[in-house]
Amino acid sequence: MREAVHVSELTRRFGDFTAVDHVSFDVSQGEIFGFLGPNGAGKTTTIKMLTGLLRPTSGTARVAGFHVTREIRQIKSRIGYMSQLFSLYADLTVEENIQLFGGLYGVTGQRFAERSDWVVSMAGLGNERGRLTAELPLGFKQRLALGCAVIHEPPILFLDEPTSGVDPVARRGFWDLIYEFAEAGTTVFVSTHHMEEAEYCHRLALMNRARLIAMDRPAVLKQLLDEPILRLETDNAPEAVEVLRGTPGVVDAAMFGRAVHITVTDESNAPDAVRTTLAAAGRTCESLQRVVPSLEDVFVSLVRREGGAMIG
Repeated sequence: MREAVHVSELTRRFGDFTAVDHVSFDVSQGEIFGFLGPNGAGKTTTIKMLTGLLRPTSGTARVAGFHVTREIRQIKSRIGYMSQLFSLYADLTVEENIQLFGGLYGVTGQRFAERSDWVVSMAGLGNERGRLTAELPLGFKQRLALGCAVIHEPPILFLDEPTSGVDPVARRGFWDLIYEFAEAGTTVFVSTHHMEEAEYCHRLALMNRARLIAMDRPAVLKQLLDEPILRLETDNAPEAVEVLRGTPGVVDAAMFGRAVHITVTDESNAPDAVRTTLAAAGRTCESLQRVVPSLEDVFVSLVRREGGAMIG
């Protein structure tokens, strides 16, 4: 497949602080490429360099075949960008926001009329053209922002945590749209904190502390975790997590829904140690069994191996 984004040793420093440290990857045309990482990992800074909002300190990158420092104008006409704040103007109406973005991207005349109708229809705002954007529910703002970002039908779309604060139903509907774009040939580059969203991506890049620590298809990444994972059901999961940390043979314990996922070094001896620790703390062990690692398990394990997430 043709290359849509090429990144080689991309680095960005702010004084003595390195926000992105020699990151390299390629994204194919029509691919949904996910960026996953904790706060401060460098995801947003990378996206800002690829969209021409920040100049790299060193390294090279090409977007749609154009250099990110020498051909920014050509890049901006070929990409759509939606930030975690949705990039909308709250004091403008729906129609005025569409007109503004159409003008910024040079969409005029009959094409603008057609694209404007498409944005309104896609966002479900057919009767709300004159409504202030600030008055819209969050899910409608999200879809309107996406429509404005792609009003010029760009071949590459950058989405920086686009579903933050959006309810699960609206989030899933948003991803249905992303799949429609990808199937039509649009390359989608998306950063997210939501593990279920990461599962939707064709490939994932995991970042921590400014560096790329793993990259592959979600199914392949799940195979990176060698340590067994035990699923514990108990009467008090939060307390169980606290008492299990530090138990011999337990690498980590974390909430997973209402249950607890326990990473252990040895599946044969760990269950007895877990049950003994829980009993000593007055907690029950209703169920304890090995499970296939989730993407969240893998993500937490890899971040821990790389020194943990950035604090502050």
